Amino acid sequence: MIRYTLIALLAGAAGFATAAEPLPESAKVGAFYAGCQIYTFKEFPVLEALEKIAASGGKTVEFFPGHKLNGGDDKTKFDQNTTPEQRALVKAKVKELGLTPVGFGVVGGLGKDPEQTRKVFEFCKDMGIGMVVAEPFETKEAFDVIEGLVKEFDIKMAIHNHPKKPLDRSYKYWDPEYVLSWVKDRDPRMGSCFDIGHFVRSGIKPVDAAKILKGRIMDSHVKDLDAFGVREAKDQLWGTGKSDIPAILNEFAAQGFYGPLDVEWEKDWLTSQPDVTKCLEWLKSFKPTVAK
Repeated sequence: MIRYTLIALLAGAAGFATAAEPLPESAKVGAFYAGCQIYTFKEFPVLEALEKIAASGGKTVEFFPGHKLNGGDDKTKFDQNTTPEQRALVKAKVKELGLTPVGFGVVGGLGKDPEQTRKVFEFCKDMGIGMVVAEPFETKEAFDVIEGLVKEFDIKMAIHNHPKKPLDRSYKYWDPEYVLSWVKDRDPRMGSCFDIGHFVRSGIKPVDAAKILKGRIMDSHVKDLDAFGVREAKDQLWGTGKSDIPAILNEFAAQGFYGPLDVEWEKDWLTSQPDVTKCLEWLKSFKPTVAK
């Protein structure tokens, strides 16, 4: 009986990768592994949002904490506190749609509470998610906790960057040098969730940031924006804005980073699916040029 139960569990885990395993070829859109940060469809419950990602041509999904699980229940959020039964619904939908789960975040204050931090990693392990995306608590002790869990669970931790905050100078994750300072002497599975649009909003050229973070880029939230250095800049179709997406993707390829790339579209919340589709279609046709 134990043997058959184990076989069933292993079969149920098929299609889910850990940090140590490469993403499957089925998760590629063109040359890159790509899909959506599900926050793009945050106005829809998780199961419906997953359908929208797949319908848009996405092959990967990065979940975010606090997303409403289903339309009939505003209180139940999809995160580390969900029950096994609730998680099973999401696992089944991901499998049905052929999506690959790649991340969970952004988790604020990761590492501050060791017990809660462990709970996040346990959740990701159970869901077959290979990376925690976070803006960790900024102490050595917190990063020690995180590093220990990265090693124990073989799950990556990627520091996300929001834009520079004019009224909060204590916020520093907008600075790629600062992100690097926290991970450069840590486990190689600790690095950057490279948010292109937020670098642009902070007045930092993403290609320059990528060169600073070379070897530590684990994930990228991709946004092409209509203005550079403007916090209120809005999304544009990939390849048409000020982010210079082709140059960034060429730099990623030159570094050997092929994703995951996550569409994170943050306007027209209820009607964005056609634009998300166009971004992924653009990516499918994009051929990276790697200098020799």
